[in-house]
Amino acid sequence: MSDPTSTILVVEDDGIVRMLIVDVLEELEYIVLEAADGAEALAFLQNDTVTIDLLMTDKGLPDMDGIKLANKARELRPTLPILFASGYAENIDAPDGMQIIGKPFSIDQLRDKVKSILGD
Repeated sequence: MSDPTSTILVVEDDGIVRMLIVDVLEELEYIVLEAADGAEALAFLQNDTVTIDLLMTDKGLPDMDGIKLANKARELRPTLPILFASGYAENIDAPDGMQIIGKPFSIDQLRDKVKSILGD
């Protein structure tokens, strides 16, 4: 595990799915911030005192598209790695430097993807 621990912002409107993702990431000893929609996520991203090492967002959010959120995140934090989680992964055209994980994904797939992005 890398030191210090990486912080991941998880944006997922389905509370049960979000809870499962957060549980897995916390078991892997990441610090996890949670947001249910784009507005909550942007509040974290706009706060300069909050460290975020990875943005993991659902593609379909109630208030804005996940790609729109990712683009706003990149305006605020140009080097932030972004991981989209989607049940329609093959239909997403991810912008440069952004990764995709298809839902449903296994705990191992999530762990491996996050570790590869963060270099852990």
